[in-house]
Amino acid sequence: MSIARDTLQILERLGVASPFTADGTIVCRTPIDGTELGRLAADDADAVGAAVGRARTAFEQWRTVPAPVRGAFVRELGELLRRHKTDLGTLVTIEAGKILSEGLGEVQEMIDICDLAVGLSRQLYGLTIASERPGHRMMEQWHPLGVVGVISAFNFPVAVWSWNAALAFVCGDSVVWKPSEKTVLTALACRALTREAARRVGAPEDLLQVVVGARDVGEALVDDPRVPLVSATGSTAMGRQVAPRVAARLGRSLLELGGNNAAVVAPSADLDLTVRGIVFAAVGTAGQRCTTLRRVIVHESVKEDLLRRLVAAYETLPIGSPLDEGTLVGPLIDESALSAFTTAIEQARADGGTVLTGGEAAEGVPGGHYVHPAIVDMPEQTEIVRAETFAPLLYVLTYRDFDEAIALHNAVDQGLSSAIFTLDVREAELFLSATGSDCGIANVNIGTSGAEIGGAFGGEKDTGGGRESGSDAWKSYMRRATNTINYSTELPLAQGVDFG
Repeated sequence: MSIARDTLQILERLGVASPFTADGTIVCRTPIDGTELGRLAADDADAVGAAVGRARTAFEQWRTVPAPVRGAFVRELGELLRRHKTDLGTLVTIEAGKILSEGLGEVQEMIDICDLAVGLSRQLYGLTIASERPGHRMMEQWHPLGVVGVISAFNFPVAVWSWNAALAFVCGDSVVWKPSEKTVLTALACRALTREAARRVGAPEDLLQVVVGARDVGEALVDDPRVPLVSATGSTAMGRQVAPRVAARLGRSLLELGGNNAAVVAPSADLDLTVRGIVFAAVGTAGQRCTTLRRVIVHESVKEDLLRRLVAAYETLPIGSPLDEGTLVGPLIDESALSAFTTAIEQARADGGTVLTGGEAAEGVPGGHYVHPAIVDMPEQTEIVRAETFAPLLYVLTYRDFDEAIALHNAVDQGLSSAIFTLDVREAELFLSATGSDCGIANVNIGTSGAEIGGAFGGEKDTGGGRESGSDAWKSYMRRATNTINYSTELPLAQGVDFG
């Protein structure tokens, strides 16, 4: 099998013909075996400005279209995703290295958010508010916001974009998307499908613009005053750069940044269920999810039994090409990810940690950067444990009482996802309470990853505070207007002011 040849055929079926150029500066490479797929030309600041201009023109037309009609466009996009699910999911696997079932799952997540957005297109509701003045009515309306900038990371090359774009489209906005340089091809495929959906329903074809390149391209998008909202997914370090630049022009940021997610395992936990939940959350996508489980905080009474089961499960994990049936752990994205993995393990050892399994490069896998997922028993929560290592590295900490578990859980800078495994209803409710987990996502008897699109997704502290996907996250993509209508013949003032 030639991955490069197959990729070109997949792209052609998705509507992307001959994207590569010999002198391109963006090297598209698959982490499966390191093969170069081709080279793409990078955009510059002028190209970003032109893309924003086209998106702004499309927005000025799109905002006048009734929201349910906008929903028809997103419905058509969802149908195209259904039709091309296998190809697009395979492309995700080729570019990001996640196993094929996860690549297909990512496309399913796009389909699901399209379904949610279609329903939402008939529910962009405001409020009627009681007025203190007789003969007056107050209400709020939500109006389209404008051009939405989206910056996405390599590990979810299309799903996170769709969380933003599907909602933005039904809210009446246009989108300018800067994908990771490591996963540009999936973005080009999504652009082709989006344009095809627009053609089929008569929507503006420029509603989605894709700009590709390095940091300068992202900065041009972040700094453009015609982009009222920038939604950025990536590292906390990246978010610290984006937020002040957008704030300097009084724009809005929606940030989805790092996670250092933990699961508390209580004495009453169902360990069979717990092991299954931990293993997927810790090694899915080779540990390269913002919601990856990175810390297990286990009660001393069940620690030995849990670790025995976890080590046994880890040592049977099939590692190899994510395109092969049966593989559960694919490659790390690149050499820098491998270096971060090995460096963190070395530091954990220096801090007194004991590597129970894994931690070394996987042998017998041609090309790519494959590793055996690691479990490290730590005597305390050191600096390396509090840092996010974007790899399949799981630290184990021990607690004696519930307050200690919560203190350990919350003693990191990130606040994205969390879990507790317990059959004690009091512990479960305390974990979900205001004095429990300080994360944006808190689960009971389920792992930290695999969120559904119906709930708002995001976290607190260094995770950035943004919310995407379900619930009322749509409000981020609109502007609010409070209206007062006087249907009387008098002009009373609020707060009893007399200006007679």
